[in-house]
Amino acid sequence: MPPTTTTTTPPVTAAVTGAGCGDAQFTTSAADDGWSDGDYYVQNNMWNASGYDVTQALTACSYRDWSVTTTADDSAGDGAVKTYPNVHRDYHDWDTGKEPALSAYPTLTSTFAATSPHTGIYDVAYDIWLNGVPGNREVMIWTENSRQSPAGSRVAGALPFSGTTWDLYATGDNEYLAFVPARPLTSGTLDLRAFLDYLVGNGRVPADSTLGQVCYGVEIVSTDGKPVTFEVTDFSITD
Repeated sequence: MPPTTTTTTPPVTAAVTGAGCGDAQFTTSAADDGWSDGDYYVQNNMWNASGYDVTQALTACSYRDWSVTTTADDSAGDGAVKTYPNVHRDYHDWDTGKEPALSAYPTLTSTFAATSPHTGIYDVAYDIWLNGVPGNREVMIWTENSRQSPAGSRVAGALPFSGTTWDLYATGDNEYLAFVPARPLTSGTLDLRAFLDYLVGNGRVPADSTLGQVCYGVEIVSTDGKPVTFEVTDFSITD
């Protein structure tokens, strides 16, 4: 999922329909519009919606309390991800292009909570960019999915992280790596550093990698052509 750089310009708001939090600070239905809240950025990322019939409206009370209502289908039959509405923190410096070394963060954990409609094709997932944004490594940690499968091949199973077990999928060049849990996780705290240390230790991520961006959101392929709502009700990163 290619990222979009964050901005600090005032958001352009637009009227939206659908579920939302009780005291909305930001609303938009514009593609790739977003809102800065402290160290975080909530983004209506419609990175691959062009050429498809997709609408998406986002409402945010804060970076840890937001929802998105999307209408999309897979009538083209290509299984393409159309949007990735998300909240993220940038480590990449967009002014200088510099990024901190991954090794500078011996602690990197994240708390999350999300609800999904169990309709259509999607995955709820972390998306971690290393060595640039986009970089030469995209590490995804799925927390839930509906009829969706990662790219690449399954290369490891029953990996124990953060209280459950995970399968690891990878492309041949290791540029895309995805952890998929044995059971859906709707809330919890993940030790992101443990996942990344495993990848470094097994030669799938270079030890001298830099940390570009940590995102959490929903990769949406289809909502079966009807509006459905995804909600994030908790999110934070501790580093």
